[in-house]
Amino acid sequence: MSVNREQFGSKLGFILAAAGSAVGIGNLVGFPVNATKNGGAAFLILYAIFVVLICLPVMLAELSLGRHTKRNPIGAYKRLAPNSLFWNAGGWLSVITPFMITVFYMVITVWILGYFVGTLMGDLDQLAQADYFGAFITSNKVYLFLVALAGLIVFILYRGVAEGIERGAKLMMPTLFVMLIGLVIFVLTLDNAFSGVKFYLVPDISKLTPSVVSGALSQAFFSLSLGMGILITYGSYMKQGDSIASSGKMVALVDTGVAFCAGLLIIPAIFSFNPDTNTAELSDSSISLIFSFLPKIFLALQGSIGYFGASLVAGVFFLLVFFAALTSQVSIMQVPLATLQDELGYNRSKSLLILCVSAGILTLFCILSFGKVAFLTDFIHYAGKSKSFFDVTIDVFYETILPLNGLIICLFVTYKWKKANFDNELELGDPHYKGSLLERYVNLSLSTIIPIVLFLIFVNTVALKYFGVSLIG
Repeated sequence: MSVNREQFGSKLGFILAAAGSAVGIGNLVGFPVNATKNGGAAFLILYAIFVVLICLPVMLAELSLGRHTKRNPIGAYKRLAPNSLFWNAGGWLSVITPFMITVFYMVITVWILGYFVGTLMGDLDQLAQADYFGAFITSNKVYLFLVALAGLIVFILYRGVAEGIERGAKLMMPTLFVMLIGLVIFVLTLDNAFSGVKFYLVPDISKLTPSVVSGALSQAFFSLSLGMGILITYGSYMKQGDSIASSGKMVALVDTGVAFCAGLLIIPAIFSFNPDTNTAELSDSSISLIFSFLPKIFLALQGSIGYFGASLVAGVFFLLVFFAALTSQVSIMQVPLATLQDELGYNRSKSLLILCVSAGILTLFCILSFGKVAFLTDFIHYAGKSKSFFDVTIDVFYETILPLNGLIICLFVTYKWKKANFDNELELGDPHYKGSLLERYVNLSLSTIIPIVLFLIFVNTVALKYFGVSLIG
């Protein structure tokens, strides 16, 4: 165990940093997309239920494991199961997964930065063109934006946990909240916006189907950054006197609040700016919504507030999404960074150099897989489709392995580390946790309900992604 282990300077700093890791593109865009294609309010209600019943216990397990061991995921598993290849494999998965997620997340964040700069340059009309996105991602501009983004991330990470990550979160997260609330207020003043509010907040029970249930659970699990090793790593920097349970609740509340507000922004905006919108257009992916659909919506604003006003609104939105993506990216990269420092004894500078070079090469592979290099573009075939290197990275490390990592963590905490040790860690700094209803539910759910649910999600994801067969309706 490291004697001089860094710590977050305050409980608020930890909450904002952990919330920053959770709040990202999945909240601001992925959640509204999924809510739109899965029945609006019905999806919203299920999402909130799953955050409380499924995600919060897993979050507490990850944070407790990290704070108890004061290590990265590999070190945490090694310390509590030193001679077990099986459990140690869980630690490796929890480090490799965020490293590879860093790769494709970097690509998307570069695109967001490019679109933000485009709005500042007055090019909103070009961004709204149908062929702009395809031309942009294969242009040489992306390499310049990649260098700028990498420099910004390295600067934040180099300053450390308290001076870099925590200070950055204290600046970016409140700014993100203010911009989000401001845009929501603006959108709700527009004509026909409340048609979208009705769709979003008034539940239609007939929309509840097995696929909607599965979609809501997957979205809740993924949006809270569970299974990535982030919360294990962040937990290792927590103070012993801080309450894990109350901190976890606040992170879940902030994350859910941002997702809710994002839906309240984007769905009414779509109904207002384009009342004849076919919601099927929104169901393809989060990426298509950000880079193809929303610029058209923002451009439509010029009729009421002029081109400059429309560009300003678009610029604020892309800055908002960029801040969310940046905070997530920093958090994700801290996992392999901490591993290099803890397990190999490297200093922060050397660890950052190794991480940036290796992740940078794989990021370039992703960028080149959009038609630049044939081998990377047509990388592999499965489920009847040709997949690029970028596609495979998302399918394997984001869609597939996350629920598997969550399953391993649940089993490890309850059956290897043991419930009594887990409870003792949660009681540190929180004497009211002992004997509480939350304690009883967390112990029951982590040992039975949640592992079964995560196993089913994992099996269904494998069947759907790689064989084209869904086991859930």
